[in-house]
Amino acid sequence: MQINPDQLKQLIEASLFVLGKTVSIKSLKETVLVSFSVTRVKIKAAIEELQQDYQGRGVELVSVAGGYRFQTIEALSPYLQPLWHEKAAKYSRATLETLAVIAYRQPVTRGDIEFVRGVAVSSHTIKSLTDRQWIKTVGHKEVPGRPALYATTTDFLAYFGLERLADLPPLTDTESLEALFSNVNSTSDSNEETGSENTLNTEESTNE
Repeated sequence: MQINPDQLKQLIEASLFVLGKTVSIKSLKETVLVSFSVTRVKIKAAIEELQQDYQGRGVELVSVAGGYRFQTIEALSPYLQPLWHEKAAKYSRATLETLAVIAYRQPVTRGDIEFVRGVAVSSHTIKSLTDRQWIKTVGHKEVPGRPALYATTTDFLAYFGLERLADLPPLTDTESLEALFSNVNSTSDSNEETGSENTLNTEESTNE
């Protein structure tokens, strides 16, 4: 079945609005466009036209985590906050540091994370990140005990507005790292790292 360029744009636009999440060209082709004779090249061209159509508006079409989604422009964020009635989940410094280690050094084991951070990683921290679907188990390290290897997910990329892991800011760029985690509510763990550098201490997990 054929579809003209205008209808293709309309269907893609409507699909992205209805789903409200990142959608890949492959997913579009295999779902809403499965009945039409349309190539990936034409789909991408239609998306690029839509991106131009939304230039200068309050909503933009962005490329994130291997797909595309509509989102409000960053400049409007402070004014839109009152629309959200639910409080965002708060994550402790321990959780965000653990996430950062996984993101930059993946795949890593729990022991690798503890070596980098110098404190023991609580099961609650790993569960919190797994439940949030920011990390997942991608295998097991071939050492005694075969510990799980953790890596980030496409949901992690989508939440932080990254197209690929290569888009993570350099570890030396402190301001960029702070900006990356700025949209995640965090709490401090004042009692977390009171031991010596070579001593592993258990994380406080009450605020994670």
